[in-house]
Amino acid sequence: MSTPTLERALAALARRPTETLALAEKLVLINSFTENIAGVNDVAAILDRAFAPLSLTLTRIASTRFGNHLVWKTAAASKVAPIVIIGHHDTVFPPGVFEGWRVDGDRAFGPGVLDMKGGLAVVWAALAALDDAGLLVSLPIVFVTVADEEVGSPDSAPHIKNLARGAIAGLVFESGRAGDAIVTRRRGTGGLIATATGKAAHAGNAHADGANAIWALSRFVDAAQRETDYARDVTVNVGTIAGGTSKNTVPAHASCVVDLRFDTARDANALIAALSEAARLATRDVPGTTIALDGGVRRKPLERTPESASLFAEYAAHQSAAGLGDTESPLVGGGSDANTLGEIGIPVIDGLGPRGDGFHTPQEFAEISSFAPKAEALVRFLCGRLKTSE
Repeated sequence: MSTPTLERALAALARRPTETLALAEKLVLINSFTENIAGVNDVAAILDRAFAPLSLTLTRIASTRFGNHLVWKTAAASKVAPIVIIGHHDTVFPPGVFEGWRVDGDRAFGPGVLDMKGGLAVVWAALAALDDAGLLVSLPIVFVTVADEEVGSPDSAPHIKNLARGAIAGLVFESGRAGDAIVTRRRGTGGLIATATGKAAHAGNAHADGANAIWALSRFVDAAQRETDYARDVTVNVGTIAGGTSKNTVPAHASCVVDLRFDTARDANALIAALSEAARLATRDVPGTTIALDGGVRRKPLERTPESASLFAEYAAHQSAAGLGDTESPLVGGGSDANTLGEIGIPVIDGLGPRGDGFHTPQEFAEISSFAPKAEALVRFLCGRLKTSE
């Protein structure tokens, strides 16, 4: 339902399409590969300047490992349970791999334009419009953008949890899906490094004195791969393996790196237990060896709940009113900071950024025509959450 309050905000938003795309371009033109800390902080500085005029208070969270994380809050967020909006300003592309900004018709190409600097520009457009309309100050909003999402948010996840605890809703502006489908489920992710230790010996003169670390690790690899269960969407992938020194030396060391994916917390716990047992059995069968497992669950799965289903339906209606699609996305294979919010029981939806494709590839693009309606959907949602209207 349209109200004078909403109409005022939408009118303010309609004045900002050029600025929104210009902000996205500025962000994309700076390389912010996660390990390029200077570049990540340069992007953070642009965001600081863009959001500075708004009715928000900024807090910078410094990291000893990554760039700065940024947190903006409205005054109302300290009085009532907030709505938490999540973004990230790091990307996956090292300097020189994929650079620049290019527009071809309705497509804007560039590193992070979809994942997720376009989403940051959409959030700015919506909050700026609400501020122009005099509404932002009354909305309980916490907006967080982090500097380490592309490597699993190891530094920022505890901050996100602290900031979001008790929030009434979480909105994550990761890459928009085809048809504007809203994400309610993401697979959990994890990883292990399995390190086998044995005893070196000359393969010709003292073979019996050795304990073959590669043999033990191979048994573990076979057992680990067998934990893949497509019916339950549980996958185990041993992606790299290394070990030994020469063909005539019984290898004393070997290691492999394992990727883990799962749909439920129950499956995650069962998988970790099964891999621990696989390591035990592998070394039992190769006397004199040990296998150490380092790692585990990185991000628990984002599971659909009655509360997140209700949030999806509410936001989908606002997307429809903005001329966007209103469907629900199938299960998404990769994790995001939405998983972190879901872990602490916050109703959360994801994939609210601009539409596009090719994220994590040099063909990454965002559809320019989707920026304005995506921002409109957020404006409509937030206006709908105002306790009073004109």
